[in-house]
Amino acid sequence: MPIVTDAGFGPDTLNARFAPADDLPDTGPFAVDLPPDADLARLLPRLGDATAIRVAFPAFADGRGFTIARELRRAGYAGRLRAYGHVIADQYAMARRAGFDEVEIDDDLAARQPEAQWQARADWRAHDYQARLGRGADAPSQAHR
Repeated sequence: MPIVTDAGFGPDTLNARFAPADDLPDTGPFAVDLPPDADLARLLPRLGDATAIRVAFPAFADGRGFTIARELRRAGYAGRLRAYGHVIADQYAMARRAGFDEVEIDDDLAARQPEAQWQARADWRAHDYQARLGRGADAPSQAHR
């Protein structure tokens, strides 16, 4: 399974076994899988022990994982945050802006949406709504030049 980052496709370099969110170890570091409807109350006090968090996207139209990523980052989580499941190339910039470091996709999706499609969205900071607002009302947008 390829891991998508701003550099493109790469191997999974995370040497971790993900535990289900409802089966966290009592002590020590851990990596956790979160469903899109996760209740973060139990996890938030232990964010410092989380070496990696992987958030499931059961369907590309299900955006709850983006909210989870934003909540984790706002709570101070600075570790590795991965989206996995049904995330498509068109959602990559949104995933990065929400706080994800990487996206795990399956081989079938990688074949349908090759690396070039993902890399076309890797400049996620330059093309967001807030960046366009910073140009000012009288500045022309890139689309109208």
